[in-house]
Amino acid sequence: MSVQDNGWISYSSQHFYDELLTARRQPRRIARKLIPYLQRLSLDDLNARHKSAELAIREMGISFTVYSEAGEIDRAWPFDIIPRIIHEKNWREVSRGLVQRGKALNAFINDVYNQQRIFADKIIPPELVLKSPYYKKECRGMQPAYGVWSHICGSDLVRDHKGTFYVLEDNLRIPSGVSYMLENREITKHVFPDLFEHYRVVPVDDYASQLFRMLASLSPRQRKHPCIVVLTPGIYNSAYFEHVFLAKSMGTKLVEGRDLFVDTDDCVYMRTVDGLERIDVIYRRVDDDCLDPKVFNKESLLGVPGLIRSWRQNKVAIANAPGCGVADSKAVYAYVPDMIRYYLKQKPIIDNVKTYLCSDPTDRDYVLDHIDQLVIKPVYSSGGYGITVGPHVSRAQRTRCAKSIGRDPRGYIAQPMIALSTAPIFDGRKVAPRHLDLRPFILQGKSSWVTAGGLTRVAMKENSLVVNSSQGGGSKDTWVIR
Repeated sequence: MSVQDNGWISYSSQHFYDELLTARRQPRRIARKLIPYLQRLSLDDLNARHKSAELAIREMGISFTVYSEAGEIDRAWPFDIIPRIIHEKNWREVSRGLVQRGKALNAFINDVYNQQRIFADKIIPPELVLKSPYYKKECRGMQPAYGVWSHICGSDLVRDHKGTFYVLEDNLRIPSGVSYMLENREITKHVFPDLFEHYRVVPVDDYASQLFRMLASLSPRQRKHPCIVVLTPGIYNSAYFEHVFLAKSMGTKLVEGRDLFVDTDDCVYMRTVDGLERIDVIYRRVDDDCLDPKVFNKESLLGVPGLIRSWRQNKVAIANAPGCGVADSKAVYAYVPDMIRYYLKQKPIIDNVKTYLCSDPTDRDYVLDHIDQLVIKPVYSSGGYGITVGPHVSRAQRTRCAKSIGRDPRGYIAQPMIALSTAPIFDGRKVAPRHLDLRPFILQGKSSWVTAGGLTRVAMKENSLVVNSSQGGGSKDTWVIR
């Protein structure tokens, strides 16, 4: 059959590294079965599969919440039907780098709340950490099991013009998106069942069992079946779908703060129809400041009074641990390679993106002189909010950004524009290249484990570098192939 002109003939991959096609529009080695298969599909066939995916998403109830001035809006999960492919050999090296990074970050957090050797040895400025809103003095002296504070980490990866992976940032507090990674696989199986006959795709459906095993290893009581719960802020949280999904997948209870209480023995109990049940491990999806009104935000109705006391007494384990966000800032990110060398005595396996700290006078002068060439990011923001992409904004916007840096230099970092890799998407009319990133998930407890691939987020708009779903981005299935 001939190639259908659904965008393939005019597909341009000359200016960026395309993960499936070369600059001459030839399939890369890993895509030599996928691309010819897709090129033979008619526009009607592609549209039928596109609509089939949308129907499956509605029937499965896969949604996310967008917060805007108009209020909270529930939207169906934006999904692209063409899978992304990564060879297992490449992914093995990336996984090693992510495990290495996770160990160094956890060693850093543990050091910050205990000996603070890294400050004494002048590897990182103490004010960068101790003045962070994520630093919680109430956590000083704590030693969680295995010295691990961030048990679930989502590190965002990008590929440059050569296809090399870089870590763009680390999400150590309450990383989200893993449920969408799992659902993406189910939708792709529904849309392209025959494709799985041609590829040996590494499965991802063991995530829930791996997560449960890691959480169980944290239990302060030696029990064959520890009592684990997922603590959610409630139905109005943007990731509530994921909270329900993970609790159901692990076979654990989904609870809100009002379902739990701390008794005089400092243990945490859950109210059930059969009476009280002691909790061993809490997988919390609630921010630090809302966890315990006796310690943090006194107005919070989402947490459990006395929870931090119970945690400090080692009567309950909390994942991720309170205070782990001290390493979750874009300024601290710049020092992770130094942490790897300092704590592990190793060379970083995956590089950072070059980062300028506006708190440093030399870096700040460079940023202000080259603001039209850089991406400026608020240190404590997430979800793509507050970012200024210098080459893509007006002079007035760059001026406002420069003034913001002048008022609060510690609150901003800058990075060079990365020529993000692309991959084909089907937008309902044609196949076209779009920029994308990747969020794998790293579990760390007694041992470490990394997902096969992760959540690929893709910019659905032409030439856009914004991949966040909250700002118009979408997602696609990620295949690690043997």
